[in-house]
Amino acid sequence: MSSNTTHEIDIVTVPASKINTVDFENLSFGSVFTDHMLVCDFKEGQWHKPQIKPYEPFMIDPSAKVFHYGQAIFEGMKAYKTEQDEVWLFRPDQNLNRLNKSAVRMAMPEIPEEIFMSGLHQLIDLERNWVKKGMGNTLYIRPFMIAIGSGVIAAPSTQYRFMIILSPAKSYYSGEVKVLIADHYSRAANGGIGAAKAAGNYSAQFYPTKLANEKGYQQIIWTDDATHTKLEEAGTMNVFFRINDTLYTAPTSERILDGVTRKSLIDIAKRDGIKVEEKSVLVSELINASKDGSLKEIFGAGTAAVVNPIAGFSYDDVYYEVPKQEHSVALELKDKLTNIQYKLAEDTFGWTVKI
Repeated sequence: MSSNTTHEIDIVTVPASKINTVDFENLSFGSVFTDHMLVCDFKEGQWHKPQIKPYEPFMIDPSAKVFHYGQAIFEGMKAYKTEQDEVWLFRPDQNLNRLNKSAVRMAMPEIPEEIFMSGLHQLIDLERNWVKKGMGNTLYIRPFMIAIGSGVIAAPSTQYRFMIILSPAKSYYSGEVKVLIADHYSRAANGGIGAAKAAGNYSAQFYPTKLANEKGYQQIIWTDDATHTKLEEAGTMNVFFRINDTLYTAPTSERILDGVTRKSLIDIAKRDGIKVEEKSVLVSELINASKDGSLKEIFGAGTAAVVNPIAGFSYDDVYYEVPKQEHSVALELKDKLTNIQYKLAEDTFGWTVKI
């Protein structure tokens, strides 16, 4: 895969890196950031020259539209380092495409490919020492855009700021996950912004997830807003169900995020002869599959954890254990995907991009 990485960018570097003060063996996900960040502003109807500068706070007007009307979108992606000290990205074009779809839905300007790709490449090249070798070590990449135009009139902003910040990460493991199936709260609705990576989608999940946590569950499997009968996503991840020897996952829609990990796992599964169906699984079907023994696995799929197996689920105050498998398709797919990302297996799809 090729990307345009030649856009002119002003670069201001830090006098001295803070990298030697970081304990890379004990990283809390998303809490430590690298020396530099990318900043590019949209104003007067156009994108201005991007800048890579030291990571630091910045001033913003208290009336900025992001605070009052929630115009904020983001992406999540990773960079990987091989044993040969090469740094690679995974399907960055998909993140750009989805970011721009989110921008359109939130009445924000689309980000030109040359700014996104060139900024991404030059920033990561500058920070390549922050990408550590070893399976599970990554550099988490957070591109985002916020409305910075001032004024509290309820209308889209005329000024925006696009940024990329970077955070070194270890292997993400959340332990055994038990989930509660939603029967009242909804993650997204038809006609809404569920398919966009809008900041408000995530804040709206916090309260029902808190209620689930208080009952002893780590996450929620979200259901459709109209009937609460169709299983859609797990927490902030897409969700898969293995019933007998078929993997099921809800089709993407305006309620469901088009996950990069999701679509990659589907392609790998199909390549390797694993049957996959993109169809909605009903709550009743899941319960029946659990009762008759045909339910083999449930797992979430997303950038942070890649694959997160689910140990059991609760619905209507009844808990259903998911049986542990001697051969886990979820973990097999995770290994195959991460081997491609770390260049330990041939990338037959052309997904990886070298920095």
